[in-house]
Amino acid sequence: MKRDEPGNDAGRETVERNIKHCYSTWGTSYYSDYYGADAPYPPVHLDLAKRLVDERGVKRLLDAGCGPASMLRHFIAPGREVYGFDLTPEMVAEGRRVVAELGVSPDNVWDGSVAVGSDFAAPAGTAEYDCVLCCGVMPHIPEAIETNVIGNIHGALQPGGYAIVEARNALFSMFTFNRYSHEFYLKQLLPVEELEKCAANERGGLKAALAQVEGMFRTDLPPIRHGKETEPGYDEVLSRTHNPLLLQQKFLAGGFRDVQLHYYHFHCLPPMVSGHAPRLFREVSLQMEANSQDWRGLFMASAFFVVAQRA
Repeated sequence: MKRDEPGNDAGRETVERNIKHCYSTWGTSYYSDYYGADAPYPPVHLDLAKRLVDERGVKRLLDAGCGPASMLRHFIAPGREVYGFDLTPEMVAEGRRVVAELGVSPDNVWDGSVAVGSDFAAPAGTAEYDCVLCCGVMPHIPEAIETNVIGNIHGALQPGGYAIVEARNALFSMFTFNRYSHEFYLKQLLPVEELEKCAANERGGLKAALAQVEGMFRTDLPPIRHGKETEPGYDEVLSRTHNPLLLQQKFLAGGFRDVQLHYYHFHCLPPMVSGHAPRLFREVSLQMEANSQDWRGLFMASAFFVVAQRA
């Protein structure tokens, strides 16, 4: 493995440095951009996460990758201890300010990385939680260290505690017919290398077939998200999607049981055609959020939570 590959410390540090830079200008605006009244879409994942936490009677919660306490502020409740850490200093500073205004010690929010097991322990010494919430983080984790991160989450939980971990849904690409679909079909779904090995005298036909498949997608959609200033945008740093079924298997292999999948941000039509009936699209899509375990979420929801109990 080369020194700068993501699985090595130097490679991970490069990825994390880019992530920090990407989020560095969002410290004070992230919450209003994605959770506020003017957000482009209601924060349906917040309602789902609150339900999942409340159903499990969580008393000591850690938000691993808490940002500016975007979700953490909503979990503050009598009889519940809340903690959080984040990679980006600007996010941590805002998160400390927010929780302090809500009566929680700012020391309950600190700088940390999900790739470092010791960073899960609060400065005051709290090291075991009955729930670790991790939202918006898995897309930025290199595949080479993903198993280690799942192990760190497992290690931070007391026996019987719950992991509630969010990821972007790779199988949503089967439904969108855009650049994500193009990448998914040609890099993950189709056995292109095997086809090329076995093509023999049909190489011309294979080339034509793959070209036709490529032509089925709108690779100009969705637009690339750039940064606000000089920092890279979300699509310009590591921002992976996950196959829900494969991530579920990784949690089972990592010492978890009763691993459930809960889908959110449903799309009742492929996004590229939603402009023909925007009110209808939004209304029916929001109705679909009522059942986070609807099987159609495997393809029609752009994100999901893995909910798993430490064995």
